[in-house]
Amino acid sequence: MMSTNKNISSLHLLDLPWEDVLVPHILSYLPLRHIITLQRASKAFQSLVQLYLANCRSFDSTQLGSQLPKNAFCTMLKHNSVLQRLDLRSCSDWLTDKELLPIIGQNHHLLHINLNSCVQLSRQSLVAVSISCPHLQKICLGHCEWVDCLSLRSLADHCKLMESVDLTACRQLKDDAICYLVQKSKRMKCLSLAVNANISDVAVEETAKNCRDLEHLDLTGCLRVKNESIRTLAEYCTKLKSLKVKHCHNVTESSLGILRKRDVTLDVEPPLQRALVLLQDVVGFAPFINLQI
Repeated sequence: MMSTNKNISSLHLLDLPWEDVLVPHILSYLPLRHIITLQRASKAFQSLVQLYLANCRSFDSTQLGSQLPKNAFCTMLKHNSVLQRLDLRSCSDWLTDKELLPIIGQNHHLLHINLNSCVQLSRQSLVAVSISCPHLQKICLGHCEWVDCLSLRSLADHCKLMESVDLTACRQLKDDAICYLVQKSKRMKCLSLAVNANISDVAVEETAKNCRDLEHLDLTGCLRVKNESIRTLAEYCTKLKSLKVKHCHNVTESSLGILRKRDVTLDVEPPLQRALVLLQDVVGFAPFINLQI
C-alpha cells in the first residue's frame, strides 16, 4: 500500500498522455497567453505547447495582447493545418502577405477569419483565402481598403457557404462588387457595408432580393442609400433583426417605420423621441412632456 502511494505521489503533470489528455482536456481550456507562458518552465513544457499549437482549432491573437512579435507568431502556427478560427486583429501593425499566406495555404478547414484593420495585406491574401478555404462561413475585412472588386469576386466564387461578411470602410468596393457577392451568397445572415459612400440603393436592393435569410445589415454612413431600398429590404428580408442606418441622411421614418413595427432593432430613434432628446438638451424640460398626447 505504501509503495502504491509512493508511486502516485511521484507522478507529474507531464506523465499524463499528451495527445489524449493534456492537449484536448486541459490546455484547450486555458487562455492562450497562459499556454504560451508554460514554454518557459522547461524543454518538456515547450514541446507540449508546440504540440498544442500544432493541433489547436482556434487562434485568437487578441488573447496575447498587441505586442505579439512577428517571429513568435510565425513559429506558433508553423506546423498547424487544422485551424477553424483565425483572429489576427492584434497583428494589424505588422501582418503582411508574407506572414499570412503560408498559414492560409496549409489550413483548408478555416470557418472564421478576422483580418480587421490589417492594412498591410494585399488583395493576394483574400484571393488565397478564397482558394484555400472553401468552407469559410465568416470573414471580417473591416477597414481593409486593399479589398477590391476582383478579390471579392474570388471570395464569392469559391466560398459558397458565407454567412457573415464585414466590409466596413472597404472603400474600393462599389455596387457591382456587392451585387456579385450577394448573388453568390444566398446563405448570408450578417453583412456590413458601413462607411462606404459608393454604396447605393442598387446594392441594398440586390442584397434584399438575394439574401432572404439576412438578419443583420449595417449601412452606417452609406450616404447614397435612400428610402426605396429600405422598403425593398422590409419586403424581402422578413427575418431581419437589426439595421444600422445612422448618418444615412436620405433614409427617413417613412421606410424605417415599416421595420420598427416588426420590432427590428434600429440605431435611429423615432422622430418624436429625437425631438424630445433635443429639447432636453436645449431647455431641459422634455421629461415633463406627456408622451401620450
